[in-house]
Amino acid sequence: MIAVSAGGAHSCAVVRGGVIGGAVWCWGFNGSGELGNADPFLASSNVPVQVSGLGSDSGVVAVSAGDSHVCAMTSVGVVWCWGYNASGQLGDASTTDSNVPVQVSGLGSGAVAISAGSSYSCAVITGGTVKCWGDNGSGQLGNGSTGAGSSSPVDVVGLGAGASAVSAGGGHTCAVTTASGLRCWGDNGYGQLGNGSTGAGSSSPAGVTGLGAGAATAVAAGSSGHSCAVSTGGAISCWGHNANGQLGNGTLTDSWTPVDVTGLGALASAVSAGDAQSCALTAGGAVRCWGANESGQLGDGTTNQSATPVDVFGLK
Repeated sequence: MIAVSAGGAHSCAVVRGGVIGGAVWCWGFNGSGELGNADPFLASSNVPVQVSGLGSDSGVVAVSAGDSHVCAMTSVGVVWCWGYNASGQLGDASTTDSNVPVQVSGLGSGAVAISAGSSYSCAVITGGTVKCWGDNGSGQLGNGSTGAGSSSPVDVVGLGAGASAVSAGGGHTCAVTTASGLRCWGDNGYGQLGNGSTGAGSSSPAGVTGLGAGAATAVAAGSSGHSCAVSTGGAISCWGHNANGQLGNGTLTDSWTPVDVTGLGALASAVSAGDAQSCALTAGGAVRCWGANESGQLGDGTTNQSATPVDVFGLK
């Protein structure tokens, strides 16, 4: 297994096959073709099915599942997307759904990282610029405008070069850059941009308070208004919506600037932000989660929410 990603009601994985990369398999809901297996009846599947055209020799190295679409990236920087496309989130200059992968146009020198959000997608391009495509109702494409989306990639303005990671959430996006640190743009109804304000969003990147150049190594934008980042020292901070404790600081109070996740117990190497929960992979290989838990998404054997990290059962 090379990579795995969980979307709205479907999941996908890259299974090693060739010398570099591998095949893509997906499972779950398929109402818009998000399984990518060319099924004309759009039947869902409770077991993995192979994505059409992305077999073991395709060289896929990364996959990202959005709300109802999926994007995959090959080792040479080509990006393919499939599924729902009403907002142009497949990036093929159309708004037609596709049950097979279509190539994203206009990525220039190719992608080095991808992220599929709720109804839009983003990629880090060779050289460190960022491009996004799809819905832009909250300015999440970062091109200085709000409202009109784009069915092909547009440049995120004001970010400059040097981006190493990007995360597309529900209506906001965040990127890690070498020169200007962690920056976010789009919806800010809960303070998820982390710039000390709430309400007014931003259609171009805004700096996250306290996370300047060199301060963060990874970022995750949640789908319902919160964000989290891994610092260079391995600590995690989160900001934005916190009604279910998804910021992990022991409270249920929203924060417009980053707050430290308490009780993580070990340094972190990765973080993921879901709807109203967050999870971290520690340097020792353990997984800890916090936030909403009505469906057991924290994995601790209960359905009780937690405002501080709990161990995922059986993965210690």
